[in-house]
Amino acid sequence: MLSGKQKSYLRSKAHHLTPIFQIGKGGLTEPIIKQIEEALEARELIKVSILQNCEEDKSDIAAHLQEAGMEVVQIIGKIIVVYKESQEKKQIVLP
Repeated sequence: MLSGKQKSYLRSKAHHLTPIFQIGKGGLTEPIIKQIEEALEARELIKVSILQNCEEDKSDIAAHLQEAGMEVVQIIGKIIVVYKESQEKKQIVLP
């Protein structure tokens, strides 16, 4: 679990990032979760965009991501910022 200070730091790091995943009509599926986990292993911090035609609620998607072991840093509009510490390529040092 991240502290408020750590979340604030990660939000500032994520500000310039562009979303690399889009969740659409199919919703959040197992293959998408696997791909997000692989991207987090490489980058540690990513943005996920939720398209208008997505039938799932953004808070439900965030809950599913947290159940999969990822930290949801921020939900702003239709963008979810996700963090997971890398096992091999640790790049971000939390305060």
